[in-house]
Parts: sequence; structure tokens; C-alpha cells
Amino acid sequence: MPSAYLQTYAQRARRQSNPAAKALLETIERKKSNLCVSVDVTKRADFLTIIDIVGPYVCLVKTHIDIIEDFDSSLIDRLKELSAKHDFLIFEDRKFADIGNTVALQYSSGVHKISSWSHITNAHPVPGPGIITGLASVGLPLGRGLLLLAEMSTAGNLATGAYTEQAVRMARAHRDFVIGFIAMRRMDGVAARVGEDVSEEDFLILTPGVGLDVKGDAMGQQYRTPRQVVLESGCDVIIVGRGIYGKGNDADVKAQAERYRKEGWAAYEERIAKV
Repeated sequence: MPSAYLQTYAQRARRQSNPAAKALLETIERKKSNLCVSVDVTKRADFLTIIDIVGPYVCLVKTHIDIIEDFDSSLIDRLKELSAKHDFLIFEDRKFADIGNTVALQYSSGVHKISSWSHITNAHPVPGPGIITGLASVGLPLGRGLLLLAEMSTAGNLATGAYTEQAVRMARAHRDFVIGFIAMRRMDGVAARVGEDVSEEDFLILTPGVGLDVKGDAMGQQYRTPRQVVLESGCDVIIVGRGIYGKGNDADVKAQAERYRKEGWAAYEERIAKV
């Protein structure tokens, strides 16, 4: 049997036991989109407008809900309505990084109550496996999924080498809740121990730092094209932010969303055609 990432999204969806992973792969296949838009704006109106425009073209919307300056609980109601209207999942890019008890409270409680609306969230593996068990105590009963940050797209980041290997090992020990990684490449077989069978594992790889027009920014972000990310590196979902909504008016945002959706899907089709 070929490596999991060389199968279609639909084939891979049938093998997933986690509801969030299964739903994401099914959405990708249904919409023919492996595009996630990262909506990093600070005003409620801009946030909702962008999501409503890009919604038809994405499988996933990534939020940083704590940067919204005029946040109130009705914003979440509207976000959930847009998720249903446009058929996409929600990924709150919270990057939890604390002990298990604390992250369980951060996930479930406070102003944002992330677990109640975000299908997927993520965490740094720095605190050790307790961060996974803490988040899983909240998210698993709700059918949520967790991504671990195995790698990052910024210059000089520390998520390399042994750090990445430990992240993969932690994920393997918690496959019911950890559905994949934020990473720049496939994690298949990384840090596998002697005699450990990892041939059937299928972690999803969501990759930031995707751009068609620029190679980087003044704050260390580095960009690769959808083709480099999906075809050459074997990643599953491209994450794009300013490259889509930093272009101007609503028509421009729509055009860029379709442009990235088309490029990401073409790269995927070329990848599976190799089988």
C-alpha cells in the first residue's frame, strides 16, 4: 500500500478515527480545497467580512480570537453561522504552552471558551505530554482534534532536530486526540524507534508560510509556494493569510482566495497522480 499522503483525501478520511480529522479531510475532498486562511485582523467587522468572502474557497479558517479588540460572545455565534453557511472547519491557533491543568482551563473556560466552537486547536510540546492529556480531557469528549507544533516557518526558530522528534513521539502516544502537526514537511517515520511499526500512521500536516508573490517579511516569516509545500514536501493543508486579504478590496480578496485554492489543489492532484 502506498504511503498515506499519496492516497486521496477521501481515502484517508475513511481511515481516521478522530472526528475532527475525518471531517477536515472530507471537507477538503468535498470542496476541492486544501486552503486554510489565517484571519489575523483586530476588528470584528473585518474579521467577519474576510471570512464571508473566502468561505467558499477554504476547508479551514484559522483564527487568533484573542486579538479581536471588540470581541463579545455574539462573534462566536456569527463565526459558527459562517462555518455552516460555507462548509468549513474552524482552527483556533491558540498555541497552548502550559501545564495540563492550566491548558484545560484555558481551552474550556474564560471569555473565549475555545473548545465549544473550534474543531481544531494546537499546542507547543514544550511542557511535555501533560499538555496533551490536559487538552484531551476537554476536547476528546467534544470530538475535537489537536495539532502539535513540530516545526515553524520563521527564520531562526528552535523547533528543529530533537525538539521535532520529541513532538512526533508525543503524538504517536496520543493518536486518539493528536491529529497532526504544524510542520514544513511530512513527519512519516520521524523518530521511529527500532521495531516500531509506523507504516500505517497518517498524521495531517498543516503548513504556514505559503505565498505566491513574496519570499518573506520584515519579521522573519519565510514563504514557499503551494506547489513546493504540497507536491514537493507532501503537506496536506496550506495556510495563507496576508497573501489573500492584504491585496485590497473585496473582489481582490475573493480572487486571491480562488487563486490559492486552485494552486493548492493542482499541486495535490499532481502528487496523487504519481501513484
